[in-house]
Amino acid sequence: MAELDVKERQAGDVTILDLSGDVRIGEGAISLRDSIRNLADQGKKNVLLNLAGVKYMDSTGVGELIANYTTIKRQGGHLKLLNLTDRIQNLLVITKLLTVFDSYDNEAEALKSFQ
Repeated sequence: MAELDVKERQAGDVTILDLSGDVRIGEGAISLRDSIRNLADQGKKNVLLNLAGVKYMDSTGVGELIANYTTIKRQGGHLKLLNLTDRIQNLLVITKLLTVFDSYDNEAEALKSFQ
């Protein structure tokens, strides 16, 4: 089971979280939640989740995406997704959540969308 690794970088007023590993029940979902909460606590409102390195996501992971989206939105911010893998995209299509999230394949376009 691959732990979730979260790397944070800044592009202007957008915080990019590069995720790699699994977002599943337990550690993976918790580290994602903690990362987003920390950003929210620091007043960072624009978050881009780069999912290129995420190999697996279960329903708990999807639940975390929703919870994090709500956390950021409540603070007047935006949470957007970058580089959805086919598996995650299918998961979001099946759960009808693809319509909730803005998702991008191109980082420059994603960053532009926050302006």
